[in-house]
Amino acid sequence: MSIIQKFLLWGLLFVVMGCSSHEKKEKITIGFAQCTNGDEWRKAMVAGMEKELGFHPEVKLLMKDAHDNSQLQVQQIRELVAAHVDLLIISPNEAQPITPVVEEVFNQGIPVIIVDRRTTSKLYTAYVGGDNHQIGHTAGLYVGELLQKKGRVLEVTGTPSASAASDRHQAFAATLKNYPNIQLVTSLNGDWEQPFVIQRLPDVLKTHPDLDLIFAQNDRMALGVYQVCKAMGLEKRIKIVGVDGLSGPSGGLQFVEDGIFKATLLYPTGGEEAIRTAIRILDKEPYVKENILGTMVIDSTNVHILKQQTEKIVDQRQDIQQQQLRIEQQNRLYSSQQTVLYILGVSLLTAVVFGGIAYTSLRSNRRITQQLKGQNEEISNQKNTIADLAEQARQSTEAKLGFFTSFSHELRTPLTLILSPVQELLTASLPGSSQRKDLEVIQRNAHWLLKLVDQLLDFRKIEVGKMPIQVVETNLVEFTGNLVQAFEKTARQRGIDLRFLPSEPVMKAWFDGNLLDKVIVNVLSNAFKFTPDQGKITVILQPDDAKESIRLTIEDNGYGMTEEQQKHVFEWFYQGTTAGTGGSGIGLALARELIQLHNGTITVRSRPNQGSSFEICLPSTKPILGEVSLLPKSPPNQHDWLTEVPSEADTRVNAEAATVLVIEDNTELRAFLTRKLKPYYQIMEAADGTAGLRLAFDTLPDVIISDVMLPGTLGTQLVEALKQDWRTSHIPVILLTARTAQEHQVEGVQSGADLYLTKPFDPAFLLESLKTLLKNRQLVREHFRRELAIDTSVPISQANDRKFIQELTALVEKNMTRSDLSVEELAREMGLSRVQLYRKVKALLDCGVTDFIQSLRLTQARELLATQSISIAEVAYQVGFSSPTYFSTAFKGKYNISPSDFKNLNQRKS
Repeated sequence: MSIIQKFLLWGLLFVVMGCSSHEKKEKITIGFAQCTNGDEWRKAMVAGMEKELGFHPEVKLLMKDAHDNSQLQVQQIRELVAAHVDLLIISPNEAQPITPVVEEVFNQGIPVIIVDRRTTSKLYTAYVGGDNHQIGHTAGLYVGELLQKKGRVLEVTGTPSASAASDRHQAFAATLKNYPNIQLVTSLNGDWEQPFVIQRLPDVLKTHPDLDLIFAQNDRMALGVYQVCKAMGLEKRIKIVGVDGLSGPSGGLQFVEDGIFKATLLYPTGGEEAIRTAIRILDKEPYVKENILGTMVIDSTNVHILKQQTEKIVDQRQDIQQQQLRIEQQNRLYSSQQTVLYILGVSLLTAVVFGGIAYTSLRSNRRITQQLKGQNEEISNQKNTIADLAEQARQSTEAKLGFFTSFSHELRTPLTLILSPVQELLTASLPGSSQRKDLEVIQRNAHWLLKLVDQLLDFRKIEVGKMPIQVVETNLVEFTGNLVQAFEKTARQRGIDLRFLPSEPVMKAWFDGNLLDKVIVNVLSNAFKFTPDQGKITVILQPDDAKESIRLTIEDNGYGMTEEQQKHVFEWFYQGTTAGTGGSGIGLALARELIQLHNGTITVRSRPNQGSSFEICLPSTKPILGEVSLLPKSPPNQHDWLTEVPSEADTRVNAEAATVLVIEDNTELRAFLTRKLKPYYQIMEAADGTAGLRLAFDTLPDVIISDVMLPGTLGTQLVEALKQDWRTSHIPVILLTARTAQEHQVEGVQSGADLYLTKPFDPAFLLESLKTLLKNRQLVREHFRRELAIDTSVPISQANDRKFIQELTALVEKNMTRSDLSVEELAREMGLSRVQLYRKVKALLDCGVTDFIQSLRLTQARELLATQSISIAEVAYQVGFSSPTYFSTAFKGKYNISPSDFKNLNQRKS
């Protein structure tokens, strides 16, 4: 036993010594956190690292790529630190976000090497990378000599926040200043990527077609420049210079050799030097902290030599990799033999040790698993709680905004019932009477309330990001002058000196007139509100060439504001503390939001008791807006009330027997509509969408007027149901609604509505619309009847109506020979009642079903008489007439010629 024990003891010592020796040969781990600077550049850097690592097989490289995401790169750096790397190499995407975590790692005692782009701190072990100032300077010198010190240059830069982009731009621009005849026309942000250049460069080339050279801060963007120039036919005239000078089929060397680039500047990746510096640091050898890599211009004079050298280096790298592979195979063979020897010598001891380790690990894993399970459950519960709270907050906010919007919409219905009768009373009242003055007060305040409702709805649109804007180039002087003129009466009444002072007679600007109208009116109204009688208000309009904008200044000498009030004056629902300044707190906040939609600004300067000055800046060039609505322009404004009411005789001309179905849930508004329409039309009423739909199917009215927000069935859903049913697809529908947004109007028209009126509406406009719809329907019917006399394939405007006529025609033609074909049978086959079939055909063709059948029979008979040599009696029976005599009478009544004469006439022609 003692010998065996000694053997096990020596075996254990041998294993420990062998393992210790083996541990000494364990690989050192270097972490590499990169943020992709293009696939080719990344591959070149990694290839350089792998080449240098070929001489250090003991070093293991652990790489992570954040793909241009700085936050992800910060997370990956922490993951590498958690993996206990011995040294960390970082290629930052952006300097500012990465600096804190680099300082944190450095302060933990882990060596940090920064590659390519610097951080904003000096807390790192070493830096390896090119000199971006030198890159920009060299590029400027080369461009100056290439253009023979004269030309127009465009620079395509990387991401502005990247230090490399700013350093290259500053040095390039500063160098070009040494060439007075070379003009750096502009700079284009290409975000380091080819697609952004392809998207943005065409507009620049259209603006500056006379460029001589384009300098791109990397070869990927330079390739995008070439593709755009080639598409525009400019690739032979415009010279292209890039930066990187990478090898390979997609590298800058190849593009220079192919003549695509005039030149490219070598920007070393620093992969090899980063590994060499890392090895020196880990081996505690002297190293240089700042390793600045040189650059050179690669053009047609040296590209072939450099490419050959690069290819030789690649071949040597492949040979080294093959040799490393063979060495690793030998090392693995040696290690496996050594391991077998260790196992044979101490198999029993190993079994016991591993058994104990397994048991310990199992218990530890169980304990950890339980802890993790508890933590996961706690995290899951917290996550669910947070999600529930977030959902409750979202629902609460949505409910508030929904209530807010619905309440604003509902205000339009009572406003309709106020403004419409007031307008009629004003029309009937005597000028100058006290009653008329009272009515004008009511009308003016009702319009003011409507304006507040519109502002509330605009606030809602801005909150949800759905405020459409349509900018056009317009003379701002004329536009502003018309608005100022509207305030002149108020100014005269209060003795206020109102002046409009444009510096030029014509000043063009890009704006949406409907939105800018609200801005200027709100600011002017505010000035009148806070300016005392006998005061002064001045509107100044002048161009600002430096900012490519136009300044509109509205000044007053009123009460003014304190600095604290100026801080909040553009906030929603903010109201000043000055006495007598009642208001909604919406106007100026809305004005600021609408100006920002134009990429403009609005500011205020004011002093207490000395007045205020509001300055609005609008771009004089076409702005690039974030979201431009492509919706059609709004229909005529129903708030511009008509003053001429159609006469009863005019309205009765073509609508004597017309039936109108009114569907409106508001009892007073429904009664108001009935009272206004009843003198001219037959009226039916329904209080909700379901009852209205049922009544429409039963009675088939001539016109339907419906609200949009109905209980049971929405107005748009009702229109879709009517247009999809054969029985009612031909009936014109007018939608009345308080929903004034353009997307709501488009939704109503898309559902099939013939007219979309917003509340409050003008009754006179509604009567004229009804008259026009009925008149147009009559013209369509007459057109259909004329077409039917020639061809049974009638071109109906509605798809469902066309299908109805086609199926009805096919059913009659199928039973053409039957003289006993009845209307009841046709109605049953079409799935309609006799009355519904009659009303449908009458509405579409303005004729009865029997007349329709006989028209088809006579059309078919005319075809037979003209093309076939059969008797008139045979023709009569083939088309379903009971006797030749009746057929002859009907044929002559329709065509003013007897069947025999018609037949003889066609035979002579043939």
